[in-house]
This record gives sequence, C-alpha cells and structure tokens, in this order.
Amino acid sequence: MSILVNMDSRVVVQGITGSEGTFHSTQMLEYGTNIVAGVTPGKGGQLALDDSIPVYNTVREACTQEKATVSIIFVPPSFAAEAIIEASDAGIGLVVCITEGIPVRDMVKAKRVIDQNDTQLVGPNCPGIITVGECKLGIMPGFICQQGNIGVVSKSGTLTYEAIGQLSNVGLGQTTAIGIGGDPIIGTTMTEILKLFENDPQTHGVVMIGEIGGQMENEAARWAKDNMSKPVVGFIAGQTAPPGRRMGHAGAIVSGGDDNAEAKMRILKECGIIVCESVAEIGKKMKNALNN
Repeated sequence: MSILVNMDSRVVVQGITGSEGTFHSTQMLEYGTNIVAGVTPGKGGQLALDDSIPVYNTVREACTQEKATVSIIFVPPSFAAEAIIEASDAGIGLVVCITEGIPVRDMVKAKRVIDQNDTQLVGPNCPGIITVGECKLGIMPGFICQQGNIGVVSKSGTLTYEAIGQLSNVGLGQTTAIGIGGDPIIGTTMTEILKLFENDPQTHGVVMIGEIGGQMENEAARWAKDNMSKPVVGFIAGQTAPPGRRMGHAGAIVSGGDDNAEAKMRILKECGIIVCESVAEIGKKMKNALNN
C-alpha cells in the first residue's frame, strides 16, 4: 500500500525539456517512476530523455494520447500557476508542483481552479513525493529511503530528508514521504495527509515536521487527537526565531499568539503527539512509540 502515488501512476512532466525538468526526470526514471509523457508548449512531437519520452504541446494531449493521471511541474515561477491550472483543467487528479517563488496572487487563482475541479495539489515550493521502491515525484534523493511502515509529512524539504535518514538509521523504513511546501498558499494540508496515512494499513506510524507560522500544525494535531490510531512523532522548526522574523519559507513568519514554535510544540503535546526537541530524536522516539 501507499498514498497518492505508486508504480502504476502514469506521470506527465510539465517542463520536461528545461534543465531542471530534464535532470530530475532522469533521476525519477532511474528510480522506476512511470513517466509516460512530457509537456513543453511549442515542442510537441519531439522526444525527451534520450528519445524515450514523447513530448506534447499540452497536458490535455498527454492525457488523451498517453493516459497520464499524475503531473509534476518544473516550470518557472511566472508560468507555474498556469501550468497547475492547465493540468487541473485537463483532468489530472494529482498535481505536484516543485516550483519556488510563485506569486501569491497567481496561486490564489490556481487554488480556486483546483478546488472547483477537485484536483489534489501537492506544493508548490516542495520537494515532492516518494513512495519507497515504487515512485519518486520530485527532487527527493531516493537512495536515502528504505521500504518500511512509517509515513512522513513535512513542510520543509531538507528536514524531510533528515527525518528519513533518522528513521533509516534505527531500522525504520518508510511507506510514503511527502513534502507539502511552505508557501502561504499550498494545495494539500497536513491534516489531509494524516487522514491518508491513517487509512493506509501498511503505515504504522507518522512523522510530522512543521515550522513556525500559520495554524496548520495545530489543526493537524487537533484532528489527530480525535482520529489517529497510530503514533505521530512531531518536530517544529524555527524554535529560536524571534517574533516577526521570516524564515526560509514565505509562510514561515511568526505574527504572535500560537503560531510560534513554543506554542505549537505545547499544542502538539496536549493532543498526544510525541514531540521532539531536536530532529536527531525522531528515529529513536518513533521506534519507542512503536514498541510501547
């Protein structure tokens, strides 16, 4: 079992002929991801990735010709929101957007469209998704993962990798790891991912990595308190950030109240989440939780 993607996912890469699209698509193919098409306007009819993947002008053509079901976007910020909208309007059920720096106004428009079309969006400004041993969508390094029973959801790309490494170090493999992104407007929340992991019989525990700013972690913790039957280990990044300081993510800015690290960690603990003071504790605390 897995969530969102697996070996049967038929992937179209928007921006496959660009430098980032080419590099990461090659990595995804080597991991075993089922890439069936690429899309670059004006380059339809060409072949990409050593002449192995057909390129189309539109996502709709890729869906019609190659039965694509999932899209991953490596498109510059000024065009990325339109790429999300195009994939959604073409009937793609899951869109993963890696692009960083998309204007908020553009994402407001894209969010309205994906909500109307009932499209699942992961990102933007995220490392993507990896279902271990089956499908890698994005920029996560596949070699650090090992198959197992722990789900990972994170706002931070690099801390996603660190959590995977900490789990693997204590012999705990992963089912699916997802970086949801840290922008002010993203497509998928932590609560939505927790629901998917709760319903996945192969996932026995979940690591949830948040950061300062916003209420997403608090909302996820409150949902988990009433609905999660599996242990959740949490970490909040930005514990030393002063109020008003913007961190690396556009959404990670403390405005006061319960969106700072101290308040979030307190709320997580109150909701039964096993909170780590340091990322170095993640693997050990998850292993202890599974053994108790």
